[in-house]
Amino acid sequence: MFNQLFPYPRVAERHQNGPLADARLCYLDHLAAQGAAPLTLRNTARELLVIAREMCWDGSGKVNLEQIAAAANHWATRPQHPLQHGRRTQNAEGARAFFMLIARRWIRFLGCLSESEEPVSPGYVHSADFAMYLRDERGLSPRTIQNRSWHVERLLGWIATRGLSLHQLSVMDIEEYLSQATATGWTRVSINTCAGALRSFLRHAENRRWCSSGLAAAICGPRIYRNEALPAGPTWPTVERLLATVEGDRPKDIRDRAILLFFVVYGFRAGEVSRLRLEDLDWERERIFVTRSKSYQRQAYQLTAGMGEAIVRYVSEVRPRCQRRELFLACNAPWRPLSQGALWHIVADRLRQLSGTLSHYGPHSLRHASATRLLAQGMTFPEISDYLGHRSVNSTRIYAKVDLAALREVGRLDLGGLI
Repeated sequence: MFNQLFPYPRVAERHQNGPLADARLCYLDHLAAQGAAPLTLRNTARELLVIAREMCWDGSGKVNLEQIAAAANHWATRPQHPLQHGRRTQNAEGARAFFMLIARRWIRFLGCLSESEEPVSPGYVHSADFAMYLRDERGLSPRTIQNRSWHVERLLGWIATRGLSLHQLSVMDIEEYLSQATATGWTRVSINTCAGALRSFLRHAENRRWCSSGLAAAICGPRIYRNEALPAGPTWPTVERLLATVEGDRPKDIRDRAILLFFVVYGFRAGEVSRLRLEDLDWERERIFVTRSKSYQRQAYQLTAGMGEAIVRYVSEVRPRCQRRELFLACNAPWRPLSQGALWHIVADRLRQLSGTLSHYGPHSLRHASATRLLAQGMTFPEISDYLGHRSVNSTRIYAKVDLAALREVGRLDLGGLI
């Protein structure tokens, strides 16, 4: 590995004869298997040699963050230190940050990082116990557990900043917390979601005797009326302009076109697209299978000509040849599957360039646009509900508010004889 990264024999020999050479090589091989570029491997190898020399560590014991920070400070503040990345580093803080980043990743990979030294958020024990309860006893999805835990950790952090304990929490404190969320611009839907998460947590905390009884019952979020808002999706001409932005030959455009078509043609959710795998494609029968985010049922769709061409072009021209089985991967090494957050940015960044008046810019807005398009083409609500993977047709009724043709027919009805 060292001979491949460094063409000069003396440089390669220096890395080979340096401390902890086998441990450094093991980590570099791991990065190479993940698709890391040669320049990334070369820079990492240089930093690993510096770390191995600076750290008073034989590779066998545990290492904590204080030890890493001390070595990083010594390295970064040295009056004159060797070249880094082929040039002398002028920014001491940057040298320190890079030292700590590579050191933590390497030592954690070796299984020698003392994780107990990692910073722990206030109330971590309570939050972790609540997450286990949601998973083991309630059987909720990982996404739901993650969302509720986020709200809980945010509340526990706020409690800690006020010098309070969970047992001292009162109804007035919770009302103040929710009012601050309102003042910072949270919508009624977001506040109602937060209130529901806190109500669930405090009910669990009461059973554990962590807090006073009656707190959960006292939490009341704002009232949300069913179907009170219009579906927040772009118009179909905007969708067509969006697809026109990914008609180029850049690798990112080729990949993003296939992603956008899944949202536009099939109305998939972001989590459903991020979980797609190569084995979900059935080329013989021209079908694709998706596992629904809420019902967890596997649903088959016929591949359209445009969708099939977009996937074939992405897989054959852009997708890296690696051991990953997820369909959509990052364009730059190390090859990793795209998260739901990455998919949100892919859609939102392009939509913002086209329209600055939308209330929502993420993948779910394209799901709304797809449903509205299907309704305009004459599909019934049960058909649209099944197509979108709704668990109930009631979730599809909101699109009746954008069926202008049907609403005009209702407006023409003469009810004079009935009232």
